[in-house]
Amino acid sequence: MTRIALYPGSFDPVTNGHLDVVRHAVGLCDKLVVAVGVHPGKKPLFSTEERLDMIKQVFGPIADKAGCQFDCVTYDNLTTTLAVELGATIMIRGLRDGTDLDYEMQIVGMNEAMAPGVQTVFLPASVAVRPITATLVRQIAAMQGDVSAFVPDAVAKALKSKFAS
Repeated sequence: MTRIALYPGSFDPVTNGHLDVVRHAVGLCDKLVVAVGVHPGKKPLFSTEERLDMIKQVFGPIADKAGCQFDCVTYDNLTTTLAVELGATIMIRGLRDGTDLDYEMQIVGMNEAMAPGVQTVFLPASVAVRPITATLVRQIAAMQGDVSAFVPDAVAKALKSKFAS
């Protein structure tokens, strides 16, 4: 039986924290599906297509190296609905600190009620990436700051281009 894991998020932009999660996740499953949530009420910095391109470029080689199948999709419904549709039995969530854990535990309780066959697996962030958030990366980049320590090279270039004056 193929172990399919789903890693949902907005990935706006992909950060080294996301990369850290993927590096660990590919060892836990046979197939990893990264899912970009699309919400009409939110205005992301990067388009859905740009985020999918970044995800493929950054995460694809990691999955390949680990011998893990990889796919990325978008969704605009419940994450649990997507997990069931994909046949995923593992939901990957990264944790930076206790605040993340408190928030994620509420979601896990609701998700378990809606999709009892999907087990959430928390992956703790490596020390070097714990302070990184996509929000802070966007703010630093918007103010022409150097984000190269917080995001993969391809993402740093995309951010620089996005905020070029």
